[in-house]
Amino acid sequence: MTYQRILLKLSGEALMGNLGYGIDPKVVAEIAEDIAQVVAQNVQVAIVVGGGNIFRGVQASAKGMDRATADYVGMIATVMNAMTLQDALERMDVPTRVQTAIAMQEVAEPYIRRRAIRHLELGRVVIFGAGSGNPFFTTDTTAALRAAEIDAQVIFKATKVDGVYDSDPVTNPNARRYESLNYNHVLTNDLRVMDGTAIALCKENNIPIVVFNLFERGNIIRAVKGEKVGTIVGGFCDVN
Repeated sequence: MTYQRILLKLSGEALMGNLGYGIDPKVVAEIAEDIAQVVAQNVQVAIVVGGGNIFRGVQASAKGMDRATADYVGMIATVMNAMTLQDALERMDVPTRVQTAIAMQEVAEPYIRRRAIRHLELGRVVIFGAGSGNPFFTTDTTAALRAAEIDAQVIFKATKVDGVYDSDPVTNPNARRYESLNYNHVLTNDLRVMDGTAIALCKENNIPIVVFNLFERGNIIRAVKGEKVGTIVGGFCDVN
């Protein structure tokens, strides 16, 4: 294995599959199967999950809801996703812990850095819910923050596309996919791999980001093995 400790960033939309809203149990089970393959290779796995399939704070605030309140509701949505993913993993006999930045002691542990690292060392998957616990910060920023805190070697951002493009491949058939990028290129060209705060955190802590298609089965394990999957941010700038 190329990596021994990874952080996997899953969007909430990834959990709803082709549904317009909510959680698709079949998709969650497939994601859990792929994660279980990685854990079976003695790779330590931490996960940050979004909540966009249930509630998006930014969209709600744009419609008049108080931004801080909307963000807190979004954080609670991420906990629902984290618990769902935990259930899917444990049905495959993968020991899993959910840690939340907002205290919910009846359903999850509070986020404690040393405890999270100890769980990882014992072979447990750790899912971080409730974002960073602060409004106005995205789960992308949470992923970068937690990756730095637990000394993860890489962030895998699993999305619906197979990498980072210079323009939207859905609307532009001539869009070019990058094989690798440096952090400055992402920030300067506003490529929206992750938000600017997350990219800056990764740059400061020298944490590479690999962006790939989650729905191509086996991509997670291939990425962990170091195979060319999607786009890597952190190297030189190369256009494929």
